[in-house]
Amino acid sequence: MTLYARYIVIHNIKLEDGRAIHYFYLAPELNLLMKYSQIFLYLVLFLSIGAKAQVSADCSNAVPICNDTPVNGGTMGFGVDDFGGAATSGCLEVTLSGSIESNSAWYRFRTGASGQLGFNIGIDTTEDWDFALYMANDCNNLGEPVRCNFFDNQDENRFIGVGEDPSGESMNVQYEDWLQVSPGEEYYLLINNFSNSNSGFSIQFSGQIFVTNPYDALDCSIISNLLGPPVSACEGSAVILDATTSNATTYNWFVDQGSGFTQIVGSHNETLQALSAGQYRVEVVRPSGNIISEVQVAFSPMPIAHSVADDFSCSGEGEYDLAQKDIEVLGSQAASEYIVSYYGSLIDANSGINFLSKQFMPEPGTQTIFVRLTSVNNPKCYDTSQSFQLINLDTPVINFPIEEFLCQSSSVTIGDTSPNLNYSYSWDTGDTTPSIEVSQAGSYSVTVTHTQSGFSCSTTQVITVLVSLPLNIMDIEIDDLKNNNTVTVITESPERFEYQLDGGAFQKGNRFYGVEPGAHRITVNDLIGCGAVSEDIVVVGFPRFFTPNGDGSNDFWNITGIDNLVSPTILIYDRFGKLLAQLGQGSSGWDGTLNGKPLPETDYWFKLTYTNDNGQTNVAKYVNNHFALKR
Repeated sequence: MTLYARYIVIHNIKLEDGRAIHYFYLAPELNLLMKYSQIFLYLVLFLSIGAKAQVSADCSNAVPICNDTPVNGGTMGFGVDDFGGAATSGCLEVTLSGSIESNSAWYRFRTGASGQLGFNIGIDTTEDWDFALYMANDCNNLGEPVRCNFFDNQDENRFIGVGEDPSGESMNVQYEDWLQVSPGEEYYLLINNFSNSNSGFSIQFSGQIFVTNPYDALDCSIISNLLGPPVSACEGSAVILDATTSNATTYNWFVDQGSGFTQIVGSHNETLQALSAGQYRVEVVRPSGNIISEVQVAFSPMPIAHSVADDFSCSGEGEYDLAQKDIEVLGSQAASEYIVSYYGSLIDANSGINFLSKQFMPEPGTQTIFVRLTSVNNPKCYDTSQSFQLINLDTPVINFPIEEFLCQSSSVTIGDTSPNLNYSYSWDTGDTTPSIEVSQAGSYSVTVTHTQSGFSCSTTQVITVLVSLPLNIMDIEIDDLKNNNTVTVITESPERFEYQLDGGAFQKGNRFYGVEPGAHRITVNDLIGCGAVSEDIVVVGFPRFFTPNGDGSNDFWNITGIDNLVSPTILIYDRFGKLLAQLGQGSSGWDGTLNGKPLPETDYWFKLTYTNDNGQTNVAKYVNNHFALKR
């Protein structure tokens, strides 16, 4: 429920510096709502206390805030148009109200030190809030904002602001870069509710500046009051209000906890320990005239971080979601009232800096993760008593072959032949050894598990076993007696084999270049271990035709490049296999005759034989053994 209320001024009291303080109460319309619920009455009374000096719709009346100022406000429309009808201010644009402001709240603060400064605006996840921050000391000269965010809250974030989302949402687009400030800088902060659904908001300051200057990061003299600025404290902490004034004869203390001011009996000293939340007033009695001053005191519940169980992650699985531990930290405490954050050291957790992203990338080994549970309403109320161990286990990496071949009439060993002693193995065959021997083709599944401190990470791999086809050289193509003789070995699966020429180094390619004329041995080796085969070849050259017409040109046919062969013999045949001629080493060639008679123009065949190193006669294979006779 959203409460819209009007205020009326009932009286003024002069303060010690001559200014007047105004007391506001809810308009009579509230009486119509009170009768429906005692709970609602409590909420309204609480809001009526907190609303004093907490929300201003106009820059000229911006609420001054500093270190201990409790800010938990809502917005109820806007007052004057602080932008004079402008269509934009930085990233802000005109809203449905016709102005840049729709439901606005203005605050101002002054820096008291140098360093990194930010702030978090806590909002309802279902609502859309925007903000703009101006570095200025005059509402009439705001200039352009130094930080500005106009994104809608479609991601339902809990916070918007400057710096880092305290809940660890590193991808929150409603956050702007940190400020680097110097002492004495003045800022105006506009918070604008765009959705018109208004559950209020809270402001918490953040940044390294509160680590180096925890007491004077913001200048509280911006709030001129005898009792100082409003105080936001943690339950159980001592809040001492000091009204010490020269020439005072006595002090009278009062408190308003929702039903008007009542005097605190017996409290007449210059200081008072505030034990509960409320609006406190002191009347300083002096001969020269009394002074009345007030201050708001709010207490936030002290968070209690519950114990967190150790956990693990598996390497290679990417990020670990720290948010899954939030429920353990919170216990029965409401998630909407507290922020759970995680840190790499206790120092960072206590300082509230360098929090770990909820989508955390674990380091190898074991890390201690420190927990901080912080009140949304007051970041000074936190508990860092808990931590847990995050073990990042090595996920087994499969580095053994996942495809194996069975050679003919054999078995093959599959799996890890160099096992890690910290791993266990489980096969779908029931075996628990790192490797197994199989003699049947098929698919075999193995799960490799790494276990440590009761946690386990596993990898499952399927190994395919295939039957290897017999190694077979289908053909050898010889491009002979060119400037660069080439030999190409043709097999069914070239990529499965490696190739060798004359006992040289094996190569992956199946083609040899620059092969010298003569006899050679080609060896093909099966890379999967199913043996090797060799073939003897001869690289020679011969004309594809000859013209025995007696003109002195190309009158004889012969083979060249056989000088390196032992006892080479060339046998020439006709198409019917009849032997026509036999040429030996040193022969001038065949003249195209048989018994002195010219033979007809047609194709003829030949065979080349030679003696190998073992003294055996070989027939040269893979030689293109026919040629033409032309007349």
